[in-house]
Amino acid sequence: MSGALNLFRTTLADITTTTTTVYTPPLGYATVVLMAQVSNKGLTTIQISASILRSAVSTSLINNYSIPENDAASILTGRLILQYGDQLQLSSSDDTSGQLVLSFLETLTA
Repeated sequence: MSGALNLFRTTLADITTTTTTVYTPPLGYATVVLMAQVSNKGLTTIQISASILRSAVSTSLINNYSIPENDAASILTGRLILQYGDQLQLSSSDDTSGQLVLSFLETLTA
């Protein structure tokens, strides 16, 4: 397999009331999530939930975590390792206020 050994990346996503996969590692790579921050650009407090879906089993990272209006919170306290096929999923109590910034390192595994 050819490809870069290490790739630093950042992805952005709006968080809605529908649980949405915001990231899954590409084939042949494992991912180290370095930072996951959710901001609330709205006028009321929102609740954020995040989970990892692996082999059809969902494991909660946070559940209904409150973020006040015009504030932000890191949803990880350390690093998170994701393998190919894992899905990082998020949802919010509001459709228009939550925004995610996700920074990560993809590392070639094969």
